[in-house]
Amino acid sequence: MPNIKLTIEYVGTNYHGWQIQPQVPTIQGVVQAALQVTLRAPVVIRGAARTDAGVHALGQVATFTSPDPVDCRRLLRSLNAVLPEDIAVRSVEEVPEAFHARHAAVGRIYRYQIVEGECVSPFLAAFAAHSRRPLNVAAMDEAAQALLGRHDFSSFRAAGDLSDSPVKEIRGSRVARTGERGDLIVYTVEASSFLQHMVRNIAGTLMEVGRGRFAASRMRLILEARDRRRAGPTAAARGLCLIKVFYD
Repeated sequence: MPNIKLTIEYVGTNYHGWQIQPQVPTIQGVVQAALQVTLRAPVVIRGAARTDAGVHALGQVATFTSPDPVDCRRLLRSLNAVLPEDIAVRSVEEVPEAFHARHAAVGRIYRYQIVEGECVSPFLAAFAAHSRRPLNVAAMDEAAQALLGRHDFSSFRAAGDLSDSPVKEIRGSRVARTGERGDLIVYTVEASSFLQHMVRNIAGTLMEVGRGRFAASRMRLILEARDRRRAGPTAAARGLCLIKVFYD
């Protein structure tokens, strides 16, 4: 049975996250249904990351086994012909039988976007949180770099998280100002894996630093406290995007 890898991008605005749930639209549900139409056979897909409701992706990865041989090029065309406009399959390839989208992943990159100022471009509104107050990006970047390394991230863990361990390794953590008008602030973070809501909780804390409510030096104290109540609020889902999943 061929093992097939999909690389998928999507706008998560109209979906209740990646994972299939009863009575509501999800990315996994829509892609799986499209596969069953094109392959004319029941399949189950498994994703590399369970993105939350409203979260986007440029590089989500999923795998499934097919009961029959698959023409990858033809399947790519067929899937994109039936999928809605806010979901696209970028590539289809056959991979070794042992490859698993989630368990074989060795790292993931997420990006969180914030628009600063009174006016939010309608071309960004669905893809960024909004801060009317100016943010101190240098302080945010200093706080972000305090997270580098292997730590217990319980202070940034959702109450319902089911991960085996709160210990994760962050390999990259930077905040920078960008955009044509300089009003777009981007937090980019890379880690082996993430806890539920971890990036959004970090982003919310970084915004508190940017507003001057938290000192940059407080980030390390929050991390060491291992207490969710010490960190900032959970940032809006619309600002978060899964950029890439890494494999050996």
